[in-house]
Amino acid sequence: MSATALDLAALAQSIKDWGRELGFQQVGIAGLDLAEHEAHLQRWLAAGYQGEMDYMAAHGSKRSHPEQLVPGTLRVVSLRMDYLPGDTRMAQRLGQPEKAYVSRYALGRDYHKLIRKRLQQLAERIQAQIGPFGYRAFVDSAPVLEKAIAEQAGLGWIGKNTLVLNRKAGSYFFLGELFVDLPLPVDAPHASEHCGRCTACLDICPTAAFVGPYVLDARRCISYLTIELKGSIPVELRALIGNRVFGCDDCQLVCPWNRFARPTAQGDFQPRHGLDNAELAELFRWSEEEFLSRTEGSPLRRAGYERWLRNLAVGLGNAPPSIPVLEALQARRDDPSPLVREHVQWALARHGHL
Repeated sequence: MSATALDLAALAQSIKDWGRELGFQQVGIAGLDLAEHEAHLQRWLAAGYQGEMDYMAAHGSKRSHPEQLVPGTLRVVSLRMDYLPGDTRMAQRLGQPEKAYVSRYALGRDYHKLIRKRLQQLAERIQAQIGPFGYRAFVDSAPVLEKAIAEQAGLGWIGKNTLVLNRKAGSYFFLGELFVDLPLPVDAPHASEHCGRCTACLDICPTAAFVGPYVLDARRCISYLTIELKGSIPVELRALIGNRVFGCDDCQLVCPWNRFARPTAQGDFQPRHGLDNAELAELFRWSEEEFLSRTEGSPLRRAGYERWLRNLAVGLGNAPPSIPVLEALQARRDDPSPLVREHVQWALARHGHL
């Protein structure tokens, strides 16, 4: 082996060590051949499963060709950071229809800034070791096939629920990428998937959003409906959403591999403002000022106040018709937002109070 190859192999190992020191649980290095995943994406887009997420079809082939997105890229360093909070009893919340269910990843602070900062620190460590080099960091913020890259880097396999699964960590983790112009040795892709005959994730989906294994129709997915969809939630899906007001974890909650998921040590990912045990009616009473104050630095900001109220109105329509529930809905019967009013009226009609 040449000295250059030896140096690159040592550097690759150092990058993995530094990544773990910076709070990532796993680091892998991928090449740029994503042809198989590109074909899957094109079939998915052709079927219209992306719904209103037009950005999924934008940027031409840059999403599946890292070297086009960032010219000069030779490798992608893929990293995962576990986010599972401690004992939040979130599965229990689904059986408490008066409570609000917020996806576990959104209970704490927004992960984008934290992970991007750590990726920048990693790049600076590399630069201190070898001098200036070309790089760019991404955290779910650009046309990047992050799950495909993670699979190529050996971090896990893409499961039937379309999430990256890891035999030692389940699926409760965020992904980040560092595009580099260094010819580092690549890790072996995850050679096989380990879902076997299990269909728990497909069977549990409240809205039957999975067309089949590995194929999700986002237009029926509760995460899409409560976060990405800008307009009215389809009437036929509202009752199926239950009390899930921001995202959905059902396909993760039932995944057998998540029994190996470990609670995170990151304080930023711990629940804030009691969101892991909040009443729907209580959250529905938040003013816009309270929403902005209590969701500062939170993933919940992505939905915005109006859609937050829309989602909560659906949850209240699915909750038992208690006095707090009915009073909360009546208080927003004449809300200035047509979108909120529509969903409040639907909820009141569900309770026979139009």
